[in-house]
Amino acid sequence: MTRWIDTMFVRGGTSKGLMFEAAALPGGLALPGDAAADPVALGERDEILCAALGSPDRFGRQLDGMGGGVSSLSKAMIVDRSERAGIDLDYTFAQVSVGEAAVDYAGNCGNLSSAVVPFALAAGLIVRGDGAQRFALWNTNTRKRVDVRLTVQNGYAAVQGGLAIPGVAGSGSPIELVYPDPGGSRTVGLRPTGRSLDELEVDGRTVRVSLVDATNPLVLVAAADVGVTGAELPVELDANSTAMRLLEQLRRAGAVRMGLCDDPEAAPLAVPKVVVIGPAAASRLLDGGELPVSDVDVLARTLSMGRTHNAIPGTAAMCLAAASEIFGSVVAEAKAATDAARPAGVLRIGTPSGAVTAGAVVAHSRTADPALNVPRAIETSLARTARILMRGSVAVETRSARAAD
Repeated sequence: MTRWIDTMFVRGGTSKGLMFEAAALPGGLALPGDAAADPVALGERDEILCAALGSPDRFGRQLDGMGGGVSSLSKAMIVDRSERAGIDLDYTFAQVSVGEAAVDYAGNCGNLSSAVVPFALAAGLIVRGDGAQRFALWNTNTRKRVDVRLTVQNGYAAVQGGLAIPGVAGSGSPIELVYPDPGGSRTVGLRPTGRSLDELEVDGRTVRVSLVDATNPLVLVAAADVGVTGAELPVELDANSTAMRLLEQLRRAGAVRMGLCDDPEAAPLAVPKVVVIGPAAASRLLDGGELPVSDVDVLARTLSMGRTHNAIPGTAAMCLAAASEIFGSVVAEAKAATDAARPAGVLRIGTPSGAVTAGAVVAHSRTADPALNVPRAIETSLARTARILMRGSVAVETRSARAAD
């Protein structure tokens, strides 16, 4: 007998996913490794999430589930009221692999985080009056707070508005995400190695990278250092097997250097992501248009779960904004190559879908030598839109469901 589980199918930023109340799933919000977590319940939950999204799918399309065949469309959020002082909601993010029966809980999702409050309002987990409202969330994956500002209309998150974001047709009501103290989301700090630049030995060569952890950990590499421009369309970069193999090796080596694992083969699936950074330049867009050089400070191509992202993950955009304020980082170097002076704390990122603007406030210790200044991320921010696409129940066929027949 098929098992039906209450859920909502929601777009948040440039991602889509299934959103569940914690009570609807075995294991609730718990993460692997939590002291009170039940491994059997967590295994059942992973099986449910994979079945609901249609994984594993050797054809890469997830046609037998709600996923869309790419990492940005194969996600889930689990949400509950919070018992923490000053926090409204707790949530756990799950990245579901397309080709494997695997769920990764190693990081947070900035895009889908914008949908947590709209979901909670619609589900009745929280109630607020109409008008501009602020909510405090706790992300269990990173053990970090996220502040959300949005407009409530008739008890629900407003949908219609004038904010257009690259990669999403039309416009919507703005949802502002602010991540206080985002440094060290999964590692020991904003610069996990204490340096703005590191060298990684992979495939018989030495490659310069910046290892930065703000909202999510990233391995940042200059496009020229891996034989690309940073302006490639996703299909072009994905087809460059030499560059893709090198970038995955850098991602895994960076995970070890950042302390996320002891061996490259043990690197988490979802983090760190590796981002190719290029200086500002005109670039082609997925819709056939051109992004002018005057609209961007840097170019970025982000690899997520082994494929090039069509836009950029929200947490990656915010991490890049923070990295651009770190003296000597790959992003700061690329931004400095732009002719026009840009305001501090704001980064316009050229992606395959258009320019994404992210903010970061980074404080520095003051020394005579800027290279010796120690940066600390005060906050990062990003504006997104979100919309509930469907509410109801998702059908899953799992071993546990079959056993109950």
